[in-house]
Amino acid sequence: MALTRPGFNRGPRPPFKKKEAEHNINQFIKAPEIRLVGDNVEQGIYSLRDALALAEEQELDLVEISPNAVPPVCKIVDYNKFIYEQKKKLKEIKANAKQTVIKEIRFGPNTNDHDFQFKLKHAISFLENGEKVRAYVHFKGRAIVYKEHGEILLLKFAQALEEVGKVEQLPKLEGKRMFLTVAPKTTGKK
Repeated sequence: MALTRPGFNRGPRPPFKKKEAEHNINQFIKAPEIRLVGDNVEQGIYSLRDALALAEEQELDLVEISPNAVPPVCKIVDYNKFIYEQKKKLKEIKANAKQTVIKEIRFGPNTNDHDFQFKLKHAISFLENGEKVRAYVHFKGRAIVYKEHGEILLLKFAQALEEVGKVEQLPKLEGKRMFLTVAPKTTGKK
């Protein structure tokens, strides 16, 4: 008698489920008439049977690229190549999308002038590089009763950054923090 640990004698695994196709292809297209586009094909409206015959003749797939159109738009292409090209385009679009970088600068309600100037210099360099700056005043304990000090500090900060940035969000209190968001005036250097 063989000893088996509980949970390991479950029998055969269920078959791996293949991911369903993103588009209707060949015999899975339901419309009786389709608009055919693509290379090596005279564009126009065809019956599904004729379009499938054309695709089979060229040893390619009939792919429904716009199912909501009337009649649906189909293209004769190699389906694997079509999916590869779509993924490649999507990847390119993602690569070209600009990532917004937000740098945070923290103040206390009683930040002295030297620290303020030091943090101001950093904020200016961030804005010149095209990054957003989120400055906040963090109130510890009972310091929250001096929230007007924090608001004055953030407004002074925004005024000092007028030349290189524009205020996106005025000082706003959220919990124990008061936030101010400043965006660069011009697009940054990369």
